[in-house]
Amino acid sequence: MQEEFDDIFDDQEEEGQESALYEHFNLVVDSGQKQVRIDKFIVNRIDNASRSRIQTAADAGNILVNGKSVKSNYKVKPGDEISIVMDFPRRELKIIAEDIPLDVVYEDDQLIVINKPAGLVVHPGHGNYSGTLVNALAWRYKDLPIFSSANDPRPGLVHRIDKNTSGLMVVAKTEAAKTKLSKQFFDKTTKRQYVALVWGRLKEPEGTIEGNIARSVKDRQVFTVYEDGDSGKHAVTHYKLIEELGYVSLVQCQLETGRTHQIRVHMKYIGHPLFNDDTYGGDKVLWGTTFSKYKQFVANCFKILPRQALHAKTLGFVHPTTGEEMLFESELAQDMQDAITKWRDYIANREIGE
Repeated sequence: MQEEFDDIFDDQEEEGQESALYEHFNLVVDSGQKQVRIDKFIVNRIDNASRSRIQTAADAGNILVNGKSVKSNYKVKPGDEISIVMDFPRRELKIIAEDIPLDVVYEDDQLIVINKPAGLVVHPGHGNYSGTLVNALAWRYKDLPIFSSANDPRPGLVHRIDKNTSGLMVVAKTEAAKTKLSKQFFDKTTKRQYVALVWGRLKEPEGTIEGNIARSVKDRQVFTVYEDGDSGKHAVTHYKLIEELGYVSLVQCQLETGRTHQIRVHMKYIGHPLFNDDTYGGDKVLWGTTFSKYKQFVANCFKILPRQALHAKTLGFVHPTTGEEMLFESELAQDMQDAITKWRDYIANREIGE
């Protein structure tokens, strides 16, 4: 019997990283196994795999046998290859409901799409046990079963974005919706586009960045690209130039995979860290002149935009119950708009003076 576990749940906020919100298992049925119901088979082989979790996964089509979805009453046979995707079992962490306002873009009885502001942590974790999106959801939906438990640190979550990244997120309001949406993120069928302000002029107006990503051996708080092909997890980011603004560039980034800090790590890897990204070196003057007036201009931009210049602008997925293609767009956060305007003015004034 073989088992494969996806990323463990991490307290650190992760941009684009949804695999840590649910588990993926691969099982191969032994040659001497008697025919038994698949739900019973899984319960006896995976820790914390309750009948209810298995039933939810089966109802969402998340239990595959030899590549085809099956119901929970399917009887396993020797040699069957089983794949299961389930949300993580609940953990002991008291969630305090807090009246925190949310910018709601769309809502129905199955899900809610919000425009998350920069500075809002998505879920409780080390150092952030209150004031998070989950605390706000617990208040807003205190009467919904999925949010009523006091010990689930991630009710409704199917993906996450960094604390200091702004933009669109979808949250499930039922267990069934959570399972079906999670599978879409796991299967990489969702559409996610980000807009970033990065240092420097791109050599090519568009391209693809490929490079395995894992934690740095020198600093476990940051991630890096490993070129050996053996370390880390496969990651792909597609980028396209939107506008060149002198010593910085506005780019569109589309995620093909969802790794921790993927856009931030990949852009640094090709020599273009995100503007004011203090984790990956973008909080320094990396391009431009040595004139003190220019340095002061950059410092003023940092004050206007006191975080990494990254916004989750586009989010698309299939509705978990209607099957409808849903696509949402959001305006750039005001601090990013203000910083971009300041760069445009700087370039315009510089050209007038030339």
